Amino acid sequence: VQLQASGGGLVQAGGSLRLSCAASGRIFSISAMGWYRQAPGKQRESVASIASNGFRNYADSVKGRFTISRDNEKNTVYLQMNSLKPEDTAVYYCYRGLGPDRYWGQGTQVTVSS
Repeated sequence: VQLQASGGGLVQAGGSLRLSCAASGRIFSISAMGWYRQAPGKQRESVASIASNGFRNYADSVKGRFTISRDNEKNTVYLQMNSLKPEDTAVYYCYRGLGPDRYWGQGTQVTVSS
């Protein structure tokens, strides 16, 4: 399974970005998908996830600002990021699957200027 993330970039504080992550390869079922991020000098942290049944989970720091969604026919997960803050600056990584069957995308840089 391969994941291709896109949509990162440079935006001013208060702006919006939409990340996409498309999975391809040997995909036979719907699986959990989500996003992590890693800022310079910090550990990777979970941002948002969406289970195979559609249940969504968000980090407290992004609740009310970020929305995760998925298109199962396209094997794609999205992260709509609104009201961005400088502290959202990080490399964002998408994933698909759980435990030993988790696959990761290559990361996309999000930079929020103040």
